[in-house]
Amino acid sequence: MGTPYDRPVRVERRAVGERESRAANGPDWDRYADEYQATHGSYLGDAGFLWGPEGLTEDEAGILGNVNGKDVLEVGSGAGQCSRWVRNHGGRGIGVDLSMRQLQHSRRIDDETGIAVPSVLGTATALPFAADTFDVVFCSFGALQFVADIGDAVAETARVLRPGGRFAFSVTHPTRWMFPDDPGPDGLTASQSYWDRTPYVEVEDRTGAVAYVEHHRTLGDWVALLAGHGFRITDLLEPEWPEGHDRVWGGWSQTRGRLTPGTALFGADWQPRPQPR
Repeated sequence: MGTPYDRPVRVERRAVGERESRAANGPDWDRYADEYQATHGSYLGDAGFLWGPEGLTEDEAGILGNVNGKDVLEVGSGAGQCSRWVRNHGGRGIGVDLSMRQLQHSRRIDDETGIAVPSVLGTATALPFAADTFDVVFCSFGALQFVADIGDAVAETARVLRPGGRFAFSVTHPTRWMFPDDPGPDGLTASQSYWDRTPYVEVEDRTGAVAYVEHHRTLGDWVALLAGHGFRITDLLEPEWPEGHDRVWGGWSQTRGRLTPGTALFGADWQPRPQPR
């Protein structure tokens, strides 16, 4: 949890709404974007598609299905690496992100690679696209765990999908909420309840302003959210830590990954409900 740049903050656990979450997390990613891309950019690849720190790729997972000729939206697109993969595979990848600085990095990589990803500034709870616009919507460790009004985000996904469309997303595995965000042995001891959904909040010591917010949902919460908006879940992947993979990424590490899952990856199909006559 949290973004690892140097600023004095204190951690709280308390209710935080959508407006406050958005006001904190957009500027937080603007501040962190340069460090994030410098640290992780080469691992992600300019046109690569990773679902999480374990290194599972979409080429391996195949959870989106064939994207050739399809309109594909990436929510929380960052610098557009995954959407460039989509474009390299024949899809019309488009990105949306809350951070202007991340979108500036996306434009930079567009220029460097010659693979341009049209990207817009926006939020998962109010996608700036017309209904029935996309065949696939996905989010690779992007917006969803930073959103308070998650029902609105899932409803927006359903709105912009065409009938029969595909939705896939990865998030921190919900069981990780029980453990400290520590890649070492101390991160293996459960310290709080899995069912405690109180958001994790970082507050700036100097100003008292909320600087970062992360929201927790259980596996059951995600199932209910998807089913409640007309999605049929087809996949739930929990990638194992690969042998010989020694990269440490925040709280993800070989030490923890050998024993407990760090990523949950959902795939679901959407069909509109029949309207009553």
